[in-house]
Amino acid sequence: MADRGKRDAPMMGKRLAKRQVKPDLILSSPARRALSTAEIIAKELNYRAKDIVVDDRLYAIEVETLLGVIGELSDKLKCVMLFGHNPEFTDLAHRLSNEVALMPTCAVAQFTFESNSWSNIGAMKPAKVVLDYPKKG
Repeated sequence: MADRGKRDAPMMGKRLAKRQVKPDLILSSPARRALSTAEIIAKELNYRAKDIVVDDRLYAIEVETLLGVIGELSDKLKCVMLFGHNPEFTDLAHRLSNEVALMPTCAVAQFTFESNSWSNIGAMKPAKVVLDYPKKG
């Protein structure tokens, strides 16, 4: 992980903790940078690193595949975090809301949906969108 990532990931984790983000599940690409970022942020959120689920489908894939991963999530889960790569994650964020045009390194796009099923994501607009990134702070 680059020096910037080592500095920015803990800061972004602290910002998420301050907003009281409590993930029920963290999914990460198997790539080293994505997974180490997930681990750093998980630590800031008091989420055990051993509970991070690595999903190969989050590595260099199409938006439709990402939406498929989301759609398969258990409806018992209320808050899920995904860690992956650009340009795919920017494309996903923009697909979910045109408010998100670009996601710089270590950016966090937070979407709130008024839905009881993850399978609806992608077919509906989010109720709330928050985009945060290191230089925004």
